Amino acid sequence: MSMDRETVAVYDARAQDYADCLGRSSDPMPSLTVFIDGLPKGGRVLDLGCGPGSWARLMAEAGLEVEAIDASEAMVAETAKLPGVTVWQSSFEEISAEARYDGIWANFSLLHAPRSEITGHLARLHRALKPGGRLHIGLKEGTGSARDGLGRFYTYYTVAEMRGLLEALEMTVGDLREGADEGLDGVVAPWFTLTATKGD
Repeated sequence: MSMDRETVAVYDARAQDYADCLGRSSDPMPSLTVFIDGLPKGGRVLDLGCGPGSWARLMAEAGLEVEAIDASEAMVAETAKLPGVTVWQSSFEEISAEARYDGIWANFSLLHAPRSEITGHLARLHRALKPGGRLHIGLKEGTGSARDGLGRFYTYYTVAEMRGLLEALEMTVGDLREGADEGLDGVVAPWFTLTATKGD
């Protein structure tokens, strides 16, 4: 796997801390509710970079068929504890499915990939979606790339930049949300989420 080793090492070492940071609330965040409501009942979803499985659990509880991947062995072990979720260790470039998923939840995972690789990753996700499928993306907002205080690698994007990449795949972009929150490193950072729909 080509995932940044230093980033994966942080998540391996801090899996429980990250789970605690995300919380174990039974209430989905608004963007997850919109994502779930836009999918067919019992639809198949991929949680891309699932972390400790906080969102995968909520999607499974909503009746979706959930598959999840993460590059961190410790995160996969956490998610494997959850009922109704099929999880395995993998990286972005290993996605080879075609028209398999009704939805893909990429919530603050693709930001760990180098900018030079994002076009290929998005193309693989687009191919993995069924016609009419929905892709959720969460990213930290900004420009350039850097490591945080924990050593994790980040690529920052503007809304306009990501919208352009998705529209180049002829996807329809909507449900834009923006905010700022404190992360595992204790730093408050701006972020945005959006949903892109594959054409029929």
